[in-house]
Amino acid sequence: MQASGESVQIGDAGAVGAALLSWYDVNARRLPWRTPPGGAGSEAAPDPYRVWLSEVMLQQTTVAAVRAYYARFLELWPTVEALAAAADADVMAAWAGLGYYARARNLLACAREVARRGGFPRDEEGLRELPGLGAYTAAAVAAIAFGERAVVVDANVERVVSRLFAIGEPLPGARAAIRAATDTITPDTRAGDFAQAMMDLGSSICTVRGPRCLLCPLADHCAARAAGTAESYPVKAAKQAKPTRTGTAFWIERGGAVLLVQREGKGMLGGMRALPDDGWSARADGHGTPPIAGEWRTAGMIRHGFTHFDLELQLMLCRSADCASLPPGEFWPVDAVEAAGLPTVFAKAARLALANR
Repeated sequence: MQASGESVQIGDAGAVGAALLSWYDVNARRLPWRTPPGGAGSEAAPDPYRVWLSEVMLQQTTVAAVRAYYARFLELWPTVEALAAAADADVMAAWAGLGYYARARNLLACAREVARRGGFPRDEEGLRELPGLGAYTAAAVAAIAFGERAVVVDANVERVVSRLFAIGEPLPGARAAIRAATDTITPDTRAGDFAQAMMDLGSSICTVRGPRCLLCPLADHCAARAAGTAESYPVKAAKQAKPTRTGTAFWIERGGAVLLVQREGKGMLGGMRALPDDGWSARADGHGTPPIAGEWRTAGMIRHGFTHFDLELQLMLCRSADCASLPPGEFWPVDAVEAAGLPTVFAKAARLALANR
């Protein structure tokens, strides 16, 4: 393995791009948001709205998980203008279960700005001005939708390039070196195809475990393969244990309907419908007191993992409550609660409540 900060130089960067694109022309994945190889920058160029929507959904989420959500969004909002005109609650409900809910809030803000401008900017600089578009998404949309040369680096690309150049610095510190190395092999033409080819290579050939080096079109250029150390890259810093938070959610039922509240627009699960709770998002430990007087009983506990912490959420049920002191919200039919668009943690709590009715 190379020393931290060092990398192997590839003699013919053009050969890397040519080999990868030839492989992609034959092996490109068929995905709902993609056009066939060679589409970017041509008459068959993909719709920027669809490219942007898919890239936002795919952040830290698998292709398999995104397919149904992507189809549903296009069914409800087939254009960026339609999405811009949508109600916040409807979009948040349609996003429920996909996770990382700040993406949905940014999606709406961006759609409204694009509609106001009359369309998407074509280049990275202009795309970075839109709400919620970071370096990766701006580069991906510029390259894939508009055929602009842009350096696109996601987790798959990080893995491929760190092995190709044997970049030994641990992540996340290695990201600057990985991006610089990716820049050296990104071609001036077909940058979108190149980016998608790198993603496909990482997902199907240059996998986290058991990379299929004998089938890789870049095997002859790969420093890690030559050294027999492919699985050692990318180098990752030791993970820190996630803390566990505890809290309580409350199922308040009346006349076959359950009380749902809308969370604050910012912060954890912002803007989503949810069960009332004790504010666990700001708590380190402890269980809350029911928000109203009534006949309460404990239904059990659900566990849910967030990015930076794990949550143990106690569920309490109440069917006879002092309705005069209810927190603001709406009563939703219990038999249709799955259609309320609850985020996963509260959907789990709802299923537990239904099992205890």
